[in-house]
Amino acid sequence: MAHFAELDSNNVVFRVLVIPNEQEDRGQEYLANDLGLGGRWIQTSYNANFRGIYAGVGFTYDETGDVFVNPNPAPAE
Repeated sequence: MAHFAELDSNNVVFRVLVIPNEQEDRGQEYLANDLGLGGRWIQTSYNANFRGIYAGVGFTYDETGDVFVNPNPAPAE
């Protein structure tokens, strides 16, 4: 399964959906057009293999770094 985060106009994630692997290469089109959801969708990795970390609701997408940023990072130990 492939995971995609929907972003608002400020690049903040407001939902994450799972789609079939066979639609992964066209995730944006599949979600926005085929399913009629509209919006802007960016793929996120459940195993954090790319884009830094797995996106969750409230996370921000940093376009420059092509990563998701946690709004509440764990405190340093």
